[in-house]
Amino acid sequence: MSTVIYPSPIFGPIHSRRLGVSLGINLLPADGKFCTFDCIYCECGYNKDRRPHRPLPTREEVKEALEARLKDMQAHGPIPDVFTFAGNGEPTAHPQFAGIIDDTLELRDRYFPHVKVSVLSNATFVYRPAVFAALEKVDNNILKLDTVNPDYIRLVDRPAGAYDVNRIVEGMKAFQGRVIVQTMFLKGKTDEGVDVDNTSDAFVLPWIKAVKAISPRQVMIYTIDRETPDQSLQKATHEELDRIVSLLREEGVEASASY
Repeated sequence: MSTVIYPSPIFGPIHSRRLGVSLGINLLPADGKFCTFDCIYCECGYNKDRRPHRPLPTREEVKEALEARLKDMQAHGPIPDVFTFAGNGEPTAHPQFAGIIDDTLELRDRYFPHVKVSVLSNATFVYRPAVFAALEKVDNNILKLDTVNPDYIRLVDRPAGAYDVNRIVEGMKAFQGRVIVQTMFLKGKTDEGVDVDNTSDAFVLPWIKAVKAISPRQVMIYTIDRETPDQSLQKATHEELDRIVSLLREEGVEASASY
């Protein structure tokens, strides 16, 4: 199993399939994974195998490192398209997340005013007022919703602790369209032999109903791109992703697929 742990607090830039030239901001420790999900497809591996020992970077450390990197990029390139909060787990879990967003927007305006700020989140903390307010400020508030099937969520996303998908959908609706829904479609089986194909109508149609209720600005669907901790997972096909995009567009929802 070859999985990825990202440097902290700044990594890249890397080329994102969905976002372009992306400078990563990792608010989690550089030596492990810190997440409220334990997805079987996570490129960072399983939580139990990646327990961090270092502390979270502080707000001051993030700002200092980001400004140093932006000065270097301004002088030597490359020019970024986006700053993306991602990395080794759930970025909104950081207790200073809201303040770090404010700092990032300030530095963005100073060095690269054209750049978008994106957050990739599993939405587990959207009910925290400070997290919600911070996500409203960013250009791309990208929240995960792989399915609305609770059994599938427990099998594939494996949330730590209580997780009510209906409550998450309500939290996404509260953004009143200022949100992008991100969904992973995959096939194959778990290492224990349980089928995880969520490309059929049994999964897709209830999910589309929830997406319509959320009324997002956009839906980004994608499939496996890197090695996964469960070795028997498979990519959804181009045809399957294209079909789901077509179904969304028929319902008036803007959507794109990354293969």
